[in-house]
Amino acid sequence: MSAQELAATAAAMVAKGKGILAIDESGATIKKRFDSIALECTEESRRAYRDLLITNPGDRDFISGMILFDETIKQATSAGIAFPQALIAKGIMPGIKVDAGAKELARHPGELVTEGLDGLRERLAKYKALGAKFAKWRAVITIGPGIPSRGCVEANAHALARYAGLCQEAGIVPMVEPEVLMDAENTIDRCYEVTEMTLRTLFNELVAQRVSLEHTILKTNMVVSGKLCKTQAGMAEIAEKTVGCLKRAVPAPIPGIVFLSGGQSGLEATRNLNAMNAGCDLPWPLSFSYGRALQADALKAWGGKAENLAQARKVLLHRERCNGLAAMGKYSQTIEDELAT
Repeated sequence: MSAQELAATAAAMVAKGKGILAIDESGATIKKRFDSIALECTEESRRAYRDLLITNPGDRDFISGMILFDETIKQATSAGIAFPQALIAKGIMPGIKVDAGAKELARHPGELVTEGLDGLRERLAKYKALGAKFAKWRAVITIGPGIPSRGCVEANAHALARYAGLCQEAGIVPMVEPEVLMDAENTIDRCYEVTEMTLRTLFNELVAQRVSLEHTILKTNMVVSGKLCKTQAGMAEIAEKTVGCLKRAVPAPIPGIVFLSGGQSGLEATRNLNAMNAGCDLPWPLSFSYGRALQADALKAWGGKAENLAQARKVLLHRERCNGLAAMGKYSQTIEDELAT
């Protein structure tokens, strides 16, 4: 893929009013989701659920791409069409999660490093042949007493940069995802501090590895209070501090930024995204790359039963539409209620 094609893909990923649906849950994660609806986690049940997500009519108006799991990119719809080809046929770009998960970082208690660089060049070539246009690699940064350490942040940033370079070599747009977890007791100011340090370190490594920033999408956390913090920041403060942090740490050439939901509810993730786009002057598009925040209500509505498929798709499309509006700063509670009705 030429530089022009990489640029076109990156721009399309953050096209106005569109975002990315993450359906790349690992086997362990999707089993937990299925346990919540008392559904056995088998290859066929996973395929059926992802078929629901991938073949939903009307989603192309709000979804630019979907991140697939290794198993999913090799599966097909109920009609026998390979999932990547089904997406491409309706104007949605297939993406692929390529990391091997976060593992304990040696000599850094309580900290993790993402693995998966071994053999990545060959795997990317195979994924590209299957139709992948972009890829994702997630790094995990934990806030706690004395952490994150500089060593942990640098190790993860270096791996992200090497992954991104391999992606661009293969003609695939890299999505770099350094996730500062939201689970601790930290204040929103501590989240700001760690997020800024993480992003600055990441972009230094990307430049060192000669990664083209113009052909790279950033996926990151919002700046929020830790879930266990006694004082929870409100929507306006989250929007102000997230945008302020990004402006300080993210270079202008990045084509766009998408947020992970990080355990926020569907409504919270939509409202916070809308607040940023409605009230801030932005140098790049801010959109979404949500998994659970888009899927949770649809999964519950489906319940693993074929007779609930149509209703589950309506619920999913509603959440996708609301986030498409939020990506333009045009979402409101009135629209939420009208669309739900």
